[in-house]
Amino acid sequence: MTLIVREVRPGVPADTEGFARVRRLALPYILFTSESVRHNALHTHPDARYRPLVAEEDGEIVGTAQVLLAYDSTEPGQGLLNIYVRPDRTGRGAGTLLLRTAEEYLAALDATRVFSWILDAPANRAFAERHGYRAGRSAHFLRLDLAGGELPPLPPTPPGVELRAAAEFADDPRPLFELDAETLKDEPGDLDLESRGYDDWLTSTWNHPLLNRELTMAACVDGRPVAFTIAYTDADGRYSTAMTGTARAHRGRGLAKLAKLHSLHRARAAGVADAFTGNDAGNDPMIAINKWLGYEICATEVRHVRELG
Repeated sequence: MTLIVREVRPGVPADTEGFARVRRLALPYILFTSESVRHNALHTHPDARYRPLVAEEDGEIVGTAQVLLAYDSTEPGQGLLNIYVRPDRTGRGAGTLLLRTAEEYLAALDATRVFSWILDAPANRAFAERHGYRAGRSAHFLRLDLAGGELPPLPPTPPGVELRAAAEFADDPRPLFELDAETLKDEPGDLDLESRGYDDWLTSTWNHPLLNRELTMAACVDGRPVAFTIAYTDADGRYSTAMTGTARAHRGRGLAKLAKLHSLHRARAAGVADAFTGNDAGNDPMIAINKWLGYEICATEVRHVRELG
């Protein structure tokens, strides 16, 4: 058996398709496609120094790693690393070789700390602990069966509120960016994050190949978005919400829940079968909304951290 680790070649379909295939098998709750892998490799902000890696066993891609600096963190030197190996190829050295290659790369970039998400399974946690990572907070993946399940009915829209799809902002999406930048400040996490500006948002969010502008919905007051949910879809009838939030001045009115419910009704009408989302274990307001919508927890992951050097 010959095992190597190398960087993804964005212009080679076999690489981007192989990366997406491994992620789909190992982590079916997050949407990955060949096109999205290519987009991330080419268009992630330069300050992230993003490096997607694959592990090949006898020429076949069996493992993947996303390696980058937390370029939007207010604290420098924070590395991010997520490794996933095909479930039928674990225990053969691919994960260890990916980890060593990734940590060496981050150390060369002067990263002092590495954060990594690990699926909450005994083998995964043992792997992380064996390599010096300690467990922190948890987050859940949730699934909603849109094809066979039920959605709450759409309630009347409150007076003065209008529901609009992101596609209606195609000529000027900046109001959506401004709402996204405000809600980012309150996103639960290990790091304090801040927006890197409109141009970065256009590249990373607005022009992302998985973004569905017809299903991304905003609740607007006086024509301006004040609550929203960002929806991704792939070609296999799968849907995922990447962010749901409300401007601080408009919280407590149920507008984010309303936007997400409208998005899900549109998704079901468009033939989407499976809807996925994620929740920080401590984000009680969004957990309550997702339970009301009918989502059920399907997996849990645990954030791990290791000090480098």
